[in-house]
Amino acid sequence: MVKVIQHPDGTRTPVIDASVHIFFASNTDLRSFLREPFKSRGFPDYEMDWYGAPGGEYAPGTDGPDRGYPGSDPDFVGHYLFSERGIDVAVLHPMGRGIMPDRHLGTALHAAHNEMMVSRWLEHSEFGERFRGTIRVNPDDIPGALREIETYKDHPRVVQIGVPLQSRELYGKPQFWPLWEAAAAANLPVAVHIETGEGIGFPPTPSGHTRTYEQYVSFMALNYLYHLMNMIAEGVFERFSVKFVWADGAADFVTPFIWRMDVFGRPHLEQTPWAPRIPSDYLPGHVYFVQGSLDGPGDAEFAGEWLSFTGKDDMVMFGSSYPHWHCGDVTALPRALTSEQREKLSWRNAANLYGIDIPVSLGAQ
Repeated sequence: MVKVIQHPDGTRTPVIDASVHIFFASNTDLRSFLREPFKSRGFPDYEMDWYGAPGGEYAPGTDGPDRGYPGSDPDFVGHYLFSERGIDVAVLHPMGRGIMPDRHLGTALHAAHNEMMVSRWLEHSEFGERFRGTIRVNPDDIPGALREIETYKDHPRVVQIGVPLQSRELYGKPQFWPLWEAAAAANLPVAVHIETGEGIGFPPTPSGHTRTYEQYVSFMALNYLYHLMNMIAEGVFERFSVKFVWADGAADFVTPFIWRMDVFGRPHLEQTPWAPRIPSDYLPGHVYFVQGSLDGPGDAEFAGEWLSFTGKDDMVMFGSSYPHWHCGDVTALPRALTSEQREKLSWRNAANLYGIDIPVSLGAQ
């Protein structure tokens, strides 16, 4: 059954899924894309994680042919997304293995994921035109990251750069500026996503590790606030025309935190002369969120009003997080959203950010 937003006149709202996660089929498959001295090295498995989801990480029915790893078969995924779920365009985000102690190994793993995504997915004979890709780069290895950007920045279906949320330093700090400068020069947004595989990332809270998955999944995404507030204070958005996509949601928290930052920042702008504007002024055109099934107030009467606070209705894009257990459905958007908000969230914001052309016959609806 096709899951799309149908209208009484028979037309439908287009859908861009801004968060589809893709994987290698196995560690052996990943090694086939590596070269020595990295091919024989050890690295974390996708499921080497301290917080496994009860009942399993992936939604039922997402195993590929012959029980292949979910999200690893472009034929299976493409048919499901485009034929069964009614998605028009899917933005792919390869899932890496966390931050490695050896930055060169980390870069090699990201390069392997990029090569896999481009060759198997973006250049797929049947579905390639409907896939868009995220190039994964290693923020622990800026020269290596810049090489990956240079390799793929002109590919017509590459639309953004991806870095892990679990950085060991705040992303506003100067050591990352060459990366943000390169992203801006390539006109590619930067997507920040929770990384799979434990690696050597820091605990999910400033005070250490939580006990359960429920605690972890409830607030891990909120770590974007540390990065965002630091980037504003360090003047990243004043220096570079870079755009950031906080790909694990939690847009619902940006309003109270930016209000708080404005209150404290307004009388103290002399301390940050390199960022002379009120903090909230840096959000429009620079900050975006992927919204999934775990985000927002749910189907509440005030959902539309809440989305409008702080201009979030221009920042938020629908993302299913396929093939994970919380895989969302665009038809489950709150009923209280206005038709304009629904259009923006379903496809317009993503189309504008990524430069995706939607056929007039769909986009006019």
